[in-house]
Amino acid sequence: MNTRVDSVVERPTTLRPALPTVAERQQPSVPSFDMSDVCIANLGPDLRVIEANGDFLRQLGRTSADVYGQSFVDFVHPSAKQFTLQQLAKLNEGKRDRFSARLVGARSAQPVLSGGLTGIAVRSRTGQVTTIVVLVKPDRAADAPRPAAEKTKLLSELDAKVLEGVAAGISTVQLASKLYLSRQGVEYHVGAMLRQFKSPNRSALVSKAYSQGILSIGHWPPKVIPQYIR
Repeated sequence: MNTRVDSVVERPTTLRPALPTVAERQQPSVPSFDMSDVCIANLGPDLRVIEANGDFLRQLGRTSADVYGQSFVDFVHPSAKQFTLQQLAKLNEGKRDRFSARLVGARSAQPVLSGGLTGIAVRSRTGQVTTIVVLVKPDRAADAPRPAAEKTKLLSELDAKVLEGVAAGISTVQLASKLYLSRQGVEYHVGAMLRQFKSPNRSALVSKAYSQGILSIGHWPPKVIPQYIR
């Protein structure tokens, strides 16, 4: 079903969330979630931001001059850049019409932005992808995962390797052998991180590490982002 949508531009007044209007464009239907407070941006073939609505700019804490012409992935947290770029590339190449995923965004001098990301490929009548529309529905403050502490170098190199092993499901014995530690040494580092991140168990520790952007999203085996290693 074809859906007509309106141009997204920055205005001094409150902007109604909208999608771009271009004659003879075709696109999949817009997601059915609540569109209030949705951040919307239009990306060109090079994945640079062409237009964005006011919510998008406010959530990033930036002006249109800071955003327009920049690659969208520049505003994605380092932990999610690779995964997001891969998904957008598939849209750009016409391999899929849309994708939905979790987003961790990098904001200017603010805690990270987390929420649901939907990417939509907008096609011409000939089927060529002309624009990509990205919609970000930020988490509500009460439900949003807490961002990492301002001091980003949270882990030692050994802590990072232990965390990566735990996230990969490696047993304590195997991890001890891999890192040339005793079993008690592995347990010591795991216990210290459980206390540091206020996590009741290993599963919660891994989940919090992903939610805070410490572990790279879309990377296997799990990898700690270098900026968090002291």
